[in-house]
Amino acid sequence: MNTTHANFAGLDLLASAVLLIDDALSVRYINPSGENLLAVSSRAVIGKPLSAVCTYSTTLQAALDNGLHNNWGYTGQNIEVRRADGERLHLNCTVTPLRPDIAAGMRLLLELQPIEHHLAATREERLIEQQQASRELIRNLAHEIKNPLGGLRGAAQLLEHELNNPSLKEYTQVIIKEADRLQDLMQRLLTPHRPMLPTTVNIHEILERVRSLLRAEFPGSLAVRRDYDTSLPELVGDREQLIQAVLNIARNAAQAMAGEGEIILRTRALRQVTLAKKRYRLAMEIKVIDNGPGIPDEIRERMFYPLVSGREGGSGLGLTIAQNFIQHHHGTIDCSSHPGKTVFTLRLPVEQA
Repeated sequence: MNTTHANFAGLDLLASAVLLIDDALSVRYINPSGENLLAVSSRAVIGKPLSAVCTYSTTLQAALDNGLHNNWGYTGQNIEVRRADGERLHLNCTVTPLRPDIAAGMRLLLELQPIEHHLAATREERLIEQQQASRELIRNLAHEIKNPLGGLRGAAQLLEHELNNPSLKEYTQVIIKEADRLQDLMQRLLTPHRPMLPTTVNIHEILERVRSLLRAEFPGSLAVRRDYDTSLPELVGDREQLIQAVLNIARNAAQAMAGEGEIILRTRALRQVTLAKKRYRLAMEIKVIDNGPGIPDEIRERMFYPLVSGREGGSGLGLTIAQNFIQHHHGTIDCSSHPGKTVFTLRLPVEQA
């Protein structure tokens, strides 16, 4: 890091995105949160015009011009910015003129913050509390249901042995099969509570395993594409839990598209991020993107709750289990969805703060 940037090293720790702009409106510095928000690297954007890094409104352009020529500060809400990859962001923006003696050549400090940043943090905290309570309730119910089911199944088997009429055995078989199905459901409800078995894992080996399982299960016209950042380091985690978490999400997508469509598995590095109210120097982001019909509006807010499913015949446990496993790894999971594009985003810490 050169001397000028060393003067702003404290900005690296901020959760909001910060860029330093010169007289020509070129980027002279961007902090890790800015790299994450705009999906760029510092090395790639330093020295480039801000307009080449992202597309922004005339309102923000006027604010930048006024900051340069009139030394005016500016704060605006719900400003639309489009990243280089085409994704639109709605941000709160602050433009602050810098004194010439602070840093040679740097004239403006631009701070960008997603308008839902604080709302998302509050919503995440509330959802975690609700889901913990829901899981505990479901777990207790599963225990209470599982024991009588074993008795019912055993009684049906004894009754079947006593019956001489083969046609009546059809009914005992219904009882036995339904008891087995419910026992399997109860076991799946209880499975997420098994202890973790952490080891050093490579996230791309996990994704490749998921990819091979999907291709075997949906051998038709389902395309599973890779978009990996191969520079990502290994992390400590439970290999089977991580495979199951990603597989549950990807399998839901494939089933929603009836095995025909495209799923993209994407990985990226994140620096200086906050996950579950804890700050990490380095994290990784895994996205599962599909071009299916999207998640129905009526279940979107409840899709991580147990027994909530948007698919006929679905158990409603896949996303609940996935979220539980990701939370075991101190990570977060969220989703954005509209017809034609659904994105599940998993963030996992790699290094402690």
